[in-house]
Parts: sequence; structure tokens; C-alpha cells
Amino acid sequence: MMTEIPNTPAPAHLPESMIASVKLLPQNERLILFTRHSLRERSDGQGFASEQLPLTPKGRVLAKSWGRWLATHLPYSLDVDSISSPITRCIDTAQLMQEGAGLRRSVTHQSLLVEPGSLVTEPRVAGKIFKEIGVLNFINRFLQNNLEGTKNAYQGGLDILSLFYQHQPQHGHLMLAVSHDTLISAFLAVMFEVNEIDWNDWPKMMEGVFLWFDDQPFDKAEAHFVWRGAVYTRPVRTLLAHYMAAGFHPDELLLPPDVSWGEDSASITRLFDS
Repeated sequence: MMTEIPNTPAPAHLPESMIASVKLLPQNERLILFTRHSLRERSDGQGFASEQLPLTPKGRVLAKSWGRWLATHLPYSLDVDSISSPITRCIDTAQLMQEGAGLRRSVTHQSLLVEPGSLVTEPRVAGKIFKEIGVLNFINRFLQNNLEGTKNAYQGGLDILSLFYQHQPQHGHLMLAVSHDTLISAFLAVMFEVNEIDWNDWPKMMEGVFLWFDDQPFDKAEAHFVWRGAVYTRPVRTLLAHYMAAGFHPDELLLPPDVSWGEDSASITRLFDS
């Protein structure tokens, strides 16, 4: 059953896609909103946003009003600790959304929601390339596994997916995971299994993807997600198969210790080698 949403105005400056996505949400799942931070101060025009750039006054109002809207319109409780990039504008977004929902919960800093972390392994190498080719070309080369100092694209996507799997809230609850445009765009491209995107695919500020898993071990689970008013499903096993076809082993993924496979890794290896 999909969520019935009253015909009330969305918060000012919220991307239109978010209300379209909300209308497609199921009920009583363990829901995660993987979102870009709210409106921030302008970058240098080259896509290089420093860590110090704060939310604008409008951005602060938007984050708070969006949290209030979600709490009053969804049959989900936001009374859950959030996870966030350690960058201040992301932490502030999570805290303001909680405040709008009438809550004050912890916001845990997650290195997989910032760089280096999810995509980049050698920041000196990758950072130089980033400045030379720009953010969109950087992400596309990452997706094509043609970029020094970064993970395999499927490894990056699976690492983020396993982070969410570990932090699933209880049924009927919604957890916030606040991050950046580069990570969300790369994650979605991996989920869609594409190796090139354009600016039309780029997440706007305060735009996000709703995601939930069925109740299965990680390697057997299906990841369901709503992005820009459409529902999609990807079996984790399919993503693992692509990852291993590139010559990697599950042990290299950043799976938390308390997330177990449905089968041991040796059995998974034999399965994909067969």
C-alpha cells in the first residue's frame, strides 16, 4: 500500500521530485532517506565546494520545514538517530530536519558519506584529477573504472549500500543519511547500472532517494528505492556479481562485522565462479 499524502504545499525551495517520490512510498518499511544537504553558499563555479561552505539562511529554513513536513505527512516516525557526512552543512541539515520534526537525536558522523571514503582511496591522486577535469567528468571516469586513486565503482556502491543495511531503523521509522551530490550521483548510477551520467541526473540540494530492504541477509536482500517519482528494485546479489566479475572478492567490501552473509564468503565465491 502506498502512502496517501494530503494535498498541502511542499516547503519552499524543495525540489519538486521529492513530493512525487513521497507519494510512492510503501507503509511500515525500514525507511532511509539518503539526501543531499540543504541549500549552501555558492562554490567557486567549477564544482569545487570547500568544506567550510555553510548552509544559507534559506537552506536552514528549508531543512527545518522539510523535516516538519515529513513528520506531519508521512506514516513514519523520524525519532531515530541520523547518520551524516562530518561536513558541517550536512550535520546542520540533519539536525535542522530533526528540529523541524520536534526531535533532538544524535547525528553520527560517517566517513562513507564524505570523501575520501566511499569513492576515493588516494585523495592526493584523485584530488589532482578532480581539479583538472571537473566534477561530472570525475564521476563518469569513476563509473567507468578509469580513475586513479578510487575504488571500483561497484565496490563504492556496495559499501554505501552495506552502510545503510547496517543502520536500518525499526519498521515504521525513517532514518536520515545526509551526504553530498557526488556520492549520491555515483551511488544511483551504480544502482541503475550505468557508466555515464549528465547534469540532468545530478541531485539538487535537499534532493534525495528513499531506500529500504526486504528482511533478508545482505547478499539475499533486494534494495528498493524511490528516485524522482519512480520505484526501482535491485537485488544485492546482482551488484555483487558485477563486482566479482571485475576480479574482486567480497572480503574487500567494507561490510560491518555484525552484517553477515546468507552464506559464507567462500560459498559466494564458488557461486559466482561457477
